[in-house]
Amino acid sequence: MRRVAVLAFDGISPFHLSVPCLVLGERRAPAVRYDVRVCAEEPGSLRTNAGFGISVPHGLDVMDQADVVVLPSWEPGRPASDELLAAIRRAHARGATVVGLCIGAFLVAASGIADGREVCTHWRFADELRTRYPGLAVRADVLWSDLGDVITSAGTASSLDCCLHLVRTHYGVEVAQQVARDIVVAPHRSGSQAQYIPVPVPADPADDPIEKAMVWARERLDRPVSLDEWAGVAAMSRRTFTRQFRARTGSSGQAWLLRQRLDRARLLLETTDRPVERVATESGFGSADTLRHHFHLVLGTTPQRHRQEFSNSTIRA
Repeated sequence: MRRVAVLAFDGISPFHLSVPCLVLGERRAPAVRYDVRVCAEEPGSLRTNAGFGISVPHGLDVMDQADVVVLPSWEPGRPASDELLAAIRRAHARGATVVGLCIGAFLVAASGIADGREVCTHWRFADELRTRYPGLAVRADVLWSDLGDVITSAGTASSLDCCLHLVRTHYGVEVAQQVARDIVVAPHRSGSQAQYIPVPVPADPADDPIEKAMVWARERLDRPVSLDEWAGVAAMSRRTFTRQFRARTGSSGQAWLLRQRLDRARLLLETTDRPVERVATESGFGSADTLRHHFHLVLGTTPQRHRQEFSNSTIRA
């Protein structure tokens, strides 16, 4: 059971507060084990910015036992108390993962736990965050950023993506997909995906050539996919397809394809007992050595270790 402390404050957005409670706090998939507690500097009745109140029973002391501390929002000009910043620093120092959702990145920055490193926030507030904390590398072009001990995200829907990323990290791809299916959201949007899409999306998804090409590629992950063939599916030149694909996803086609293949491999390792060599073939890596190389490079682990940690029998035990 992982313990999660979620910070609330007077005037918080109820949507932002509900996201970690929805994804992590409700016992949908039997393998998801989080003990989520909402806390505040002064427990009791708090106002929200939606015109209704909430009751928060816990104080900041729950951060001292939490494995994950979620800062779901903040107000950029609002000063953080010494007590709050100290609680965040203590949690981080003893190994808790600190998650700043949307402009919760301002609290992450104020605590100093990400000094000299990268944080992500909503694009509208990125310049202000850079100005206030010039020692940070502020990203406004991605959905979320995971440093291991500190995770930050862009706003609104990407907070859902970020929390699902936590589930995926803790309990594996299959469990994250179960949670995503239950709350009816996309099971996985890569953190490198762009926050907003400069390429217009057709009103009818059937007329969306980039989406059509992505679906086509997902159905052929076990086969080589050439860029020319891929662009042909979208009825575009190679150059136009490459430009529009990057504008849509925030990454190159090959980088996107690699993540799709890694997810396929992770799911096969979690849900089947097929040999690693066969998993590599069915996910498009060709050989076990290539699969191991990309697992180590991107995920920092091995296929066998991933299977031991996230296989169905291990998770449900």
